[in-house]
Amino acid sequence: MSQDNLVKLECTECKRVTHNSHKNKKTLKAIRLELSKFCKFCKKNTLHKETK
Repeated sequence: MSQDNLVKLECTECKRVTHNSHKNKKTLKAIRLELSKFCKFCKKNTLHKETK
């Protein structure tokens, strides 16, 4: 995978970047990615949003 498909995911509660993910930029062009992931700082599943 190339680096231009790599996105950072930030926790919406503690505002820390805790995960990385790949994104298909041809199909998800204008949409920001939102996933429910486990945050190790909050110690629970929270919503993670794509950062710039």
